Amino acid sequence: MYRAEYERWLAADLEDPDLLPELVRIRENDEEIKDRFAVSLKFGTAGLRGTLGAGTNRMNIWVVRQATQGLANWVLTQGGTQTVAISYDSRIKSDVFSKEAAGVLAANGIHVVIYDALMPVPALSFATRYYSCNAGIMVTASHNPARYNGYKAYGPDGCQMTDDAAAIVYAEIQKTDILTGAKHISFAEGVNSGLIRFVGDDCKEAFYQEIEARQVRPGLARTAGLKLVYSPLNGTGLVPVTRVLRDIGISDITIVPEQEYPSGYFTTCPYPNPEIFEALKYGLDLAKQTNADLMLATDPDADRVGVAMRCPDGSYELVSGNEMGALLLDYICAGRIEKGTMPDKPVAVMSIVSTPLADAIAEHYGVELRHVLTGFKWIGDQIARLEADGEVDRFIFGFEESYGYLAGPYVRDKDAVIASMLICEMAAYYRSIGSSLKQRLEEIYAQYGRYFNKVDSFEFPGLSGMDKMAGIMGYLRKAAPKEFAGISVKSVADYSHPEATGLPKANVLIFTLADGSTVIVRPSGTEPKIKTYFTTKGANLTEALAKKDILAKAFKPLFS
Repeated sequence: MYRAEYERWLAADLEDPDLLPELVRIRENDEEIKDRFAVSLKFGTAGLRGTLGAGTNRMNIWVVRQATQGLANWVLTQGGTQTVAISYDSRIKSDVFSKEAAGVLAANGIHVVIYDALMPVPALSFATRYYSCNAGIMVTASHNPARYNGYKAYGPDGCQMTDDAAAIVYAEIQKTDILTGAKHISFAEGVNSGLIRFVGDDCKEAFYQEIEARQVRPGLARTAGLKLVYSPLNGTGLVPVTRVLRDIGISDITIVPEQEYPSGYFTTCPYPNPEIFEALKYGLDLAKQTNADLMLATDPDADRVGVAMRCPDGSYELVSGNEMGALLLDYICAGRIEKGTMPDKPVAVMSIVSTPLADAIAEHYGVELRHVLTGFKWIGDQIARLEADGEVDRFIFGFEESYGYLAGPYVRDKDAVIASMLICEMAAYYRSIGSSLKQRLEEIYAQYGRYFNKVDSFEFPGLSGMDKMAGIMGYLRKAAPKEFAGISVKSVADYSHPEATGLPKANVLIFTLADGSTVIVRPSGTEPKIKTYFTTKGANLTEALAKKDILAKAFKPLFS
């Protein structure tokens, strides 16, 4: 079956000149052909993601056209404006794929508003809402290595597509022959017909205004003298992040030259992921040279931001996503109370795998902290519920431990642009009062306890990887250990049973241990890996870290 599909592709006019040479090269390699054609990339709530290349199990113009035809079939049943917004990042072929998607939508009579240059995830979410679109498409593979690209689909609320809508789109994709089933016209033809138009300056400016309106202490950054090093990691963040920072008065910005301009090859780091040290190394070296107060790096689609802060001894320390979430929650609450801008009955939202330190901070400030499943769409869902009740202004902050933050309801996905602004404003504020991010973080730990959070990942590559992951999760459900490293398991929360958790069904297990530690086991939704999230608490960092190491050692054999 897969061989026949391979031969069909080999005989077709594939249009993209990169594809045929790949197919010719693997003619005698049955394993390679099987890997490319035995299965198709599956469209889910995270859209599509895969390595670039020829085949049904690769990202290419034919997979994009097929997926977009499936999306178009769904849009045509929705009424409304019959419009889809599109943006794209700096990855290889992102601009090509975005125009291919636009051509399919236009061929189906659907209007398209597309950015005229690469722009980040939050800008796509904003445009989807601004133009009252039926859907949005972001061409990106987020922080994956350079050989990947992907396709995120958004609903009319600017949030990533719901499970129900994604299931309908996937069913439509499966009905669409990948080489002959999608309607398509050229991008130029779509523009000339008026079905494809570009996002206007009014939308772009409104996006920036919404962000800047959410300063906690407006004007403070202009006089604080903050010195910043920033890296867009060769992605979409350069223009929007520097625009907003300069607007609020932060002008001493040194851009990492090797990572300044858009490039999908990401030659300076194996993963353009602000969670890992390798991605921040160039920025850290430059921060040390310039004696910067702060170093920021946004990922290629600029929905997440990593931070290194200068310590009193002149060294630089990476700030985890959990720590920055706690710092921002604390800063927003304290600042808005001080300025009299805190709404009645304020609401913050975080994912279930994020730090319980945030619960303690929220309780201190009288903020309701809601817990949702992993994936920022669930934070967006909470904003939508508040909006439906006419109470959207109650939402003050949402975050995930994976470096995603949002303050305000103007978009429905994580936004590294507003996060960068608030982190810099926060650092400028602490600088202005003779303190620092590092000092404030230590004060938070002193007040609430020394929490330690760490994520370990176990990869399961190849066609059998998903089966092995399913087997591990099944074993943990059926024969959950009664103790780890001599610490008894107090309770196990299985999120595959919504009636027990009060949340939608999810493939997540949370082990709560007798000493208060928690271990969360969750297969990734986008990569062949299982993640384990450890949270421990001690009198100091050494004690909390030692507890984590003991638990990690006890868990490791389960994933071998």
